[in-house]
Amino acid sequence: MALMTKKISIVALILLIAGSIDNIRNLPMTALFGPPLIFFFVVAAIVFLIPVALIAAELASTWPDEEGGIYSWVQHGLGQTMAFFAVWLQWINTMVWYPTILLFIAGTLAYLINPTLAQHKTYLIIATIVIFWSLTLLSLHGLHASARFSSVCALIGMILPMVLLISFALIWFMQGHPLAIHLTPSRIMPQWAQTQSWSSLTAIITSFLGIELAAVHVNDIQNPQHNFPRAIFFAVIIILTTMILGSLAVACMLQNHDISLLQGVMQAFMPFLTTYHLRYLIPFIVVMLLLGSLGNMINWIISPAKGLLLAAHHGFLPRGLYRTNRHGVAYRLLILQASLVTLLCAGYVLLPSVNGIYWLFSSLSTELYLLMYVIMFIAAIRLKIKYPTRKRIFSIPGGRFGYYLTCLLGLIGCAISLAIGFMPPDTTIDVGGASHFRCIYLIGLAIMILPAVVLTRLRKTNTC
Repeated sequence: MALMTKKISIVALILLIAGSIDNIRNLPMTALFGPPLIFFFVVAAIVFLIPVALIAAELASTWPDEEGGIYSWVQHGLGQTMAFFAVWLQWINTMVWYPTILLFIAGTLAYLINPTLAQHKTYLIIATIVIFWSLTLLSLHGLHASARFSSVCALIGMILPMVLLISFALIWFMQGHPLAIHLTPSRIMPQWAQTQSWSSLTAIITSFLGIELAAVHVNDIQNPQHNFPRAIFFAVIIILTTMILGSLAVACMLQNHDISLLQGVMQAFMPFLTTYHLRYLIPFIVVMLLLGSLGNMINWIISPAKGLLLAAHHGFLPRGLYRTNRHGVAYRLLILQASLVTLLCAGYVLLPSVNGIYWLFSSLSTELYLLMYVIMFIAAIRLKIKYPTRKRIFSIPGGRFGYYLTCLLGLIGCAISLAIGFMPPDTTIDVGGASHFRCIYLIGLAIMILPAVVLTRLRKTNTC
């Protein structure tokens, strides 16, 4: 008798999807924009979060036996070259993302030493480089976080602090304490003429990146055609509720010009802990936040590099670069990865404020990831045309119309967000002026994409 594969419950899938997106680290960034963030969270869910999840789920269920993910999907739809570009964007995006989470770790760690250190670039450069190289060296020895360890980190370091922050804010509100913002219907709607309102969409899209990774579990549930849309619906409700309430909790406690993107979470906690005589909890909250962030980092040190190796086997990278050590780790690729992150961390000197540095790297990382999503949606359209009769364990409701509408919404959301990425915040963050920001932004994009173009042309030369 064949062994039956154990299926996960719909509740477990809901928590898995929500847990892959919910992140307390992003709350200060979205809190900057006050009440309009509610409107933009809903818009971002409709034109980005839901389309990405649904398309990725159908693609994952169409090729359930292939582990390549985005590389395999794009390869089937658009060929190996575009598949390489997609996986390159997925990898290089993490290179730019690492400094943001490293800055958050360094800024939070400063609360155990001296909170003002988070505004000193020398401390930030040294701390972030030391942390990343330490994690890389551990990874070279084959260290990998188990699913159980990751779950513990997510629970203790992400979910628990977020629940505490939201609970404190609700108690604060019910007791009639003063708030830094006023929630009225007129304030919830954005001021369309202000670029700052549009910039908030970038911050919100940033907090939604990566939901396609949960779609690989579409084959692990009973009756995916019925249960996966339900799981997406309830997961989106949880994500929107926690992210909106968490962002408002930070916004209600801090004026937007006082919010530090590195320390905003701890800044929001401080009035609660002081008023309720709970300052002795500060070290525990700091440790929880550090544990959650470090657990997240450990998971991402090796994973993106593994994705790039799939393209390497088709000749897009020099063979010596993906040689593995006795632990099965592509050590040269990880060393290159750490070296690139070191150079990026040294780039903290390019902008006048720490908030500006954080915003630049977050926005640049989002831009690169969105380009990958554009390729994914175009490939998805091509795959529907190319393989119309291929069996799909899960299909987007609404047939071909529902499928193409979902792709169109996703492309619209990506296009708007890509354009907005070039708009720096008006007054909330010092980026050295709009022209200075755009110049660095364009140079950053070119530097990140150019190697993929060069590697592609070298491969064509070598195969001729």
